Amino acid sequence: MRKYFLILILILISSSKAFSDDWQLDKYDLKRAFKNNFNPPAKLRPDLNLEPVEDLGVIRRVNLRDKNLKAVALTFDMCELDTNTSGCDMDTLKFLRDNNIKATLFMGGKWMRTHERRVKQIMLEHKLFEIANHNWSHGNCAIMPRDKLEDQILWTQAQFELTQASLNNKNHLQQIPVLFRLPYGRNSESALKIIAGLGLKVIQWDVAIGEANNLDLKNARRNAQQVSRATRPGSILLFHANLVPKGTANLIKELIKILKSQGYEFVTVSELLQLGEPECVRIGYFNRPGDNVYLDKKFGTYGTGLKIKK
Repeated sequence: MRKYFLILILILISSSKAFSDDWQLDKYDLKRAFKNNFNPPAKLRPDLNLEPVEDLGVIRRVNLRDKNLKAVALTFDMCELDTNTSGCDMDTLKFLRDNNIKATLFMGGKWMRTHERRVKQIMLEHKLFEIANHNWSHGNCAIMPRDKLEDQILWTQAQFELTQASLNNKNHLQQIPVLFRLPYGRNSESALKIIAGLGLKVIQWDVAIGEANNLDLKNARRNAQQVSRATRPGSILLFHANLVPKGTANLIKELIKILKSQGYEFVTVSELLQLGEPECVRIGYFNRPGDNVYLDKKFGTYGTGLKIKK
């Protein structure tokens, strides 16, 4: 009897460890861990069509009604091109989850399919993580024709539905994405009308952490201090959670400490929008108008990495 009791204890310990480690970074979270698949999703249109919303332009931050409130929204882009697969930054996501930090995750539909296992886990944390749309394969909204742009958006909505439908636990359903982030921060006037017509609000940022340069692990504290100095109540902060750049997790850990010590609280973008009036522009950018236009000529056809065959 004692022998069986010990075996049961070992099984329970093993199961508990497996469960607690389920958010740990593993080999399947790394860049190019999966064979690339640039085919469309299993269904091309979502079952749920959102009602059109007002074209507010590109929302960069929110002017809070309560001037004593220090609320900000952490946002993370999770995306990949048609030509490759990217990673999933579980170090960052696990830290946010373990510390009960809310965030909005802008997922590309193709990335969603690549990392379906992780998306399902995130969906079950719907009280912490809000999922939003970041185009299918990072198509550039400033240069895509209408039909291609609609495909990029609606394929992502459809992939969300496919992933959610495969969940075993139906008690933790996420709201279908109602927010949209511009790949490369780029858009045209016509793109804004198309996106609003599909029922999505365009969310950008006023604090951008660039992905071109890796964040030095030794300088995480200094990097975090720089970000904190740019942060104001109502800010929307841009990060990435697809393992570009390296060092994001360390930056986030230090930044959360600093902002908490300054009295900040963390909300999703949808919650932030309820707390004040959005500050909007008509053309998106990183830090200053026009600083992202050069990206229109990079990353292949329409910004998706593919090349048109002549």
